[in-house]
Amino acid sequence: MQICSRCIYDETVTGIFFDEDGICNYCRIMDRFIEQFQTGKPEGRNKLDEIIKNVKKDGKGKKYDCVIGVSGGTDSSYMLFKLIQWGLRPLAVHYDNTWNTAIATENIRKVLGKLNVDLYTYVVDNKEIDDIFLSFLKAGVPELDAATDLALSEVMYRAADKFGVKYVFEGHSFITEGISPIGNMYFDGRYIREIHKKFGKVPMKTYPLMDFFAFMKWVLFKRIKKIRPFWYISYSKEEARELLKKEFEWEYYGGHHLENRIVAIQHCFYNYYKFGMDNRNLSLAAAVRSGIMKREEAIDIYFNHPPYIEEGLVDYFKERLSLTNESLSEIMNSPCRTYRDYPTYKSLFETFARDIIVFCAYITDIESSILTAVFAYWSVFITAVLP
Repeated sequence: MQICSRCIYDETVTGIFFDEDGICNYCRIMDRFIEQFQTGKPEGRNKLDEIIKNVKKDGKGKKYDCVIGVSGGTDSSYMLFKLIQWGLRPLAVHYDNTWNTAIATENIRKVLGKLNVDLYTYVVDNKEIDDIFLSFLKAGVPELDAATDLALSEVMYRAADKFGVKYVFEGHSFITEGISPIGNMYFDGRYIREIHKKFGKVPMKTYPLMDFFAFMKWVLFKRIKKIRPFWYISYSKEEARELLKKEFEWEYYGGHHLENRIVAIQHCFYNYYKFGMDNRNLSLAAAVRSGIMKREEAIDIYFNHPPYIEEGLVDYFKERLSLTNESLSEIMNSPCRTYRDYPTYKSLFETFARDIIVFCAYITDIESSILTAVFAYWSVFITAVLP
């Protein structure tokens, strides 16, 4: 089996191909992003400084000049710390899907308390969100936690609009997060709505769904821009964790995105044992590309050691969703389906591909040539451009 000579993606990854040096196309996409944003170079920092200058200018006279989503995780906690260092006045926004770990909740309290940052929290009805998660299980698709990702974006836009803020900051880094392979993972507002309509029982009243029209309202008419500073500067998760521990007595939760229990279930149990998807490949490949981990070590972890599941997590999952051993077994052994089996906005995006690329180049400052290159790689495009 051929494995990328640079990262750990192998020939089984959907849409992969290798150049004459044995390097995969996903590594090359990351190289193009680094070149575009001059990541970790003085030119990149200069670009970010100019953005920060504009944020301060546009926020003059307002209580807040930007919004940032917080989860209690490494990236958002460190991003908040940096915003204060840069002299910005952020409003922290948290979407509570009611599956937070105690560690994540306490991390939010510690960091915001010491930095004296206000918090705007949106709490969804727990029975409603559990019904949405259960709908995705019944649908047999891998995007179990898609509802959380989309809702956080919607809540951040709502908060920004409420307080007259034009900039939303995110602690995303394509260097540390990796480049998502094409495959059977995709989601949008229509996908969530249609799956819940077919399999759900509890009316969707408090869930903050972002459909296509809501997205257009926020970015086209309200002109709220999404800023990702880590795309411009050097960023190390390991160094960020050490600083957070020292400055805030912040606590690590054990793995990538595992500060939330439903995400931990998706990554460490559901996707791995039902679909054969190991979501660790993104962070492991990223660690190899950035020199944090040796390639051989990452390959050994990925191929020889299954994901760690916290003791009692599966039992908590079953109890929350009223699943018996038999019903869970039925879900895990039911046919595997994908977004292709349900209605989505994907065909709409493809129909207006050229217009969307031009528009997204405007709202993200990504060159249209790069967006054209990644448009076919939907998970990459969604992560890079769409909320």
